[in-house]
Amino acid sequence: MTTLIDETTDDGLTPADLAIQSDIKRQVLNRLKRARGQLDAVIEAVNADSDCRSVVTQIAAVGSAVERAGFVIVASGMKHCLTSEGESTPDSHSIEEMEKLFMMLR
Repeated sequence: MTTLIDETTDDGLTPADLAIQSDIKRQVLNRLKRARGQLDAVIEAVNADSDCRSVVTQIAAVGSAVERAGFVIVASGMKHCLTSEGESTPDSHSIEEMEKLFMMLR
């Protein structure tokens, strides 16, 4: 349902901003749930004495899914935090913070 009222929250978010964040949250949760399923498969593979190659492949898949969730969060933060309200000028402090978060993922 679309609202016609252009209200902002206490932190300056509009309903459109919240909808975008909700979409990002859904994407992140889907990736993390996928990673949880893959991790369960790794645990089962180890318990079943599966071959090393399949276990390591599954571990890599888990890591990749979690890493991608982190990238989605950082990318969303960059879009939201790097511009001041109504301006297109980046805030250098936010850029440094986002860079640190991004580098933590690697």
